[in-house]
Amino acid sequence: MKKSLVALAAGTFALGIAEFVMMGLLSDVAADLGISIPAAGHFIAAYALGVCAGAPLLVLIARTRPLKQILMGLAALIVLGNLCTAFAPGYEAMLATRFLSGLPHGAFFGVGSIVADRLADKGKGAQAISIMVAGMTVANVLGVPLGTHISHAFSWRFTFMLVSVWALVLLWLIWRWIPVMEALPDTGLLGQFRFLRRLPPWLILFATALGNGGAFCWLSYINPLMTEVSGFAPSDMTLLMMLAGLGMLAGNLAGGRLSDRFSPGEVAYLSQGLMCLALFSIFFMAGNPVASVILMIVCTTCLFTVSAPQQLLLIRNAKGGEMLGAASVQIAFNLGNALGAWCGGLPIKAGFGYPYTALPASFLALAGCVLLLYFWRRYEYPVRHIRTTSYTQKVP
Repeated sequence: MKKSLVALAAGTFALGIAEFVMMGLLSDVAADLGISIPAAGHFIAAYALGVCAGAPLLVLIARTRPLKQILMGLAALIVLGNLCTAFAPGYEAMLATRFLSGLPHGAFFGVGSIVADRLADKGKGAQAISIMVAGMTVANVLGVPLGTHISHAFSWRFTFMLVSVWALVLLWLIWRWIPVMEALPDTGLLGQFRFLRRLPPWLILFATALGNGGAFCWLSYINPLMTEVSGFAPSDMTLLMMLAGLGMLAGNLAGGRLSDRFSPGEVAYLSQGLMCLALFSIFFMAGNPVASVILMIVCTTCLFTVSAPQQLLLIRNAKGGEMLGAASVQIAFNLGNALGAWCGGLPIKAGFGYPYTALPASFLALAGCVLLLYFWRRYEYPVRHIRTTSYTQKVP
């Protein structure tokens, strides 16, 4: 494995902890700052807003800089954001620092995807991107549980201090292991958005938002679903979430390898279709603990199987605005999280049980699958079919 890809994975590892660890720290943060748990939940939303604002803002500001230089600047911003969070004195300051922490998230994925694709061996661009994204899946398996444990044992502030220390290590890794690369061609400010005049990028972005929305429609309420319906004890949830994280890791690596062997669009729509079927099955089988665990792993595996293909597809379908296109995937991802959590809450507010969260989840995933299938059939399959036919005609 190339050391440069390890450096990129170290970056997504830091971002994964910074984004998701807050979910396990809400009670500790609320008690320390003297606010309610729902108010502390605003810190999760503040990070997501930072992702949505930072992806286009930082990419547009830094679009003419060399790629390695941009990555180092983003790593420095990760250090600053999490260090400020660790020392936030109150609610308002915490909102501001969480927003600041989210700013480099989408831009790092955008720039990192382009760097990974450039560094990849021929025909292995998706695998290289999946190695970069693997850092986030490892963060869910190891980093988030560790950060939660540190918060409970010492202080939630130590968790964010450690993230900022890791980001300092990331800064050094980028400096040492990422080669110097020239800047992308400057197409001007308006040129960065020109790719959005075409339909393919919108199909990918809406499919990303809907697919992730489907997953998080169910995943946002997985704790009460597994404990109150599937029959697991609350103490089992740590192990169950680690199994879910392992599914994410396996799916991410498989998605990269399969996309290079077949095609990114084909892998994406098939994975999203399988996730749709698994989510629909949860509605009927949530009361069976064995089936519930198997379906959970299938869903989390499929959720990240589409990650590398979607990043690669945006790069290839955003000519002149590759950096903004790749970063936009993270905007769609976070919008999907918010959409999913809201849709999943509708049947619960209406008085239905937790298994009913899987119904809107499956419909959202199905909508994303249909968009990806249309993209593959309309834009990717014809090109691949023509290339394959031309090759076979040349072979005697």
